[in-house]
Amino acid sequence: MGGARGWSPFNIVSVVVGFAFLYIPIVLLVVFSFNASRLVTVWTGFSTQWYAALLANQQLLDAAFVTLRIGLISASLATVLGTLAAMALTRYARFRGRLLFSGMIYAPLVMPEVITGLSLLLLFVAVGLDRGFWTVTLAHVTFTMCFVTVVVQSRLVSLDRSLEEAAQDLGCPPWKSFLVVTLPLIWPAVAAGWMLAFTLSLDDLVIASFTSGPSSTTLPMRIYSQVRLGVTPEINAISTILIGIVTFGVVVSAVLTKRGAVRRARDERLAAEG
Repeated sequence: MGGARGWSPFNIVSVVVGFAFLYIPIVLLVVFSFNASRLVTVWTGFSTQWYAALLANQQLLDAAFVTLRIGLISASLATVLGTLAAMALTRYARFRGRLLFSGMIYAPLVMPEVITGLSLLLLFVAVGLDRGFWTVTLAHVTFTMCFVTVVVQSRLVSLDRSLEEAAQDLGCPPWKSFLVVTLPLIWPAVAAGWMLAFTLSLDDLVIASFTSGPSSTTLPMRIYSQVRLGVTPEINAISTILIGIVTFGVVVSAVLTKRGAVRRARDERLAAEG
């Protein structure tokens, strides 16, 4: 009875309309990236010529290379810092300044990106740091680290601490017990956090616009500047590739998180049986 009410005609129509509103524009963008015509709204036939033309567009390729480098570096740094922050919040329940520390970690989650970008811009100007590749990287580390912290912390909260305590009772130092015992158990969450941070860095526009310099134009910035002059087939092609990369990252993150949950449930079941 409850299931029938849950899938009433109104609910079905609402779900269909909602998904159509979200995904039909994306599907059309992907379809028209294979359009033989230069007009992006008139279909004249299937062709991959715009992907070949994309390889000759040096500006887009340079921006894509900058974006990938920023994403890889910032996601790696954010994963290390976010994992350490999650360890501090879960393993050390009481320390001076914990409330302030947790507030600073979670602030980027709720703060508008415009405010974050403007604040970082003012900081870089105040310290005399020229805007460029590394300022964008540091900015991305700042706003992606909190997402890694949330993902890893959710895994650490449910982790059986007796395993760490047993390793330390056997003479294992805390840092070694983390590397040998804790890290292998939470690696799906760490990997999922890395993929999430990389995906967020890859498609960021607002914060990068505030913190980038002339030699550090990212791909979203390049796409936005060209779209203002008109959508070209190359834009559709690079956007399709970007959608594919982001989708791949989201799927991998979801799979790793699911495997971590299954493994956690299995370990808990074995511990209960033992």
